[in-house]
Amino acid sequence: MTETMLQFRLIQPTGVLLDVPARRVVAESLEGSFAVLPRHIDGVAALAVGILQIDCPDSGEAGEDSEGRLRYAAVDGGLLVKCAGEVTVSTAQASVGESLEAMADVVAEQFRARDEQERLTRSALARLEAGALRELQQMERGLT
Repeated sequence: MTETMLQFRLIQPTGVLLDVPARRVVAESLEGSFAVLPRHIDGVAALAVGILQIDCPDSGEAGEDSEGRLRYAAVDGGLLVKCAGEVTVSTAQASVGESLEAMADVVAEQFRARDEQERLTRSALARLEAGALRELQQMERGLT
């Protein structure tokens, strides 16, 4: 990669989802949003659930001033590593698209699914706790 470009990779457990050159990458960490540019210092950041913005050059265009296109990736948290001219994002689940609105819908759906799963988990845990308390009370009655 040249000093004006990064190589961006988005990986998940099933494989590489995206591997493209990029002028910059905008991400959201647990501390807030930030941009990664080619000459930035190397680093690592824990990502929040959100949308990455990848500024890709047009295919076939080599000039620095050529218009690029934005690509978006909805990520379910993860880790961003910037090392030399490479940016790698590792996440459990991701979706890639060229529309911010579509990726916003993906993130909203992930939140809804996660909230519903957490609600079901809390409900199951409460039932287990109540059952355990009933068993303890019955055992206590049997001993006295």
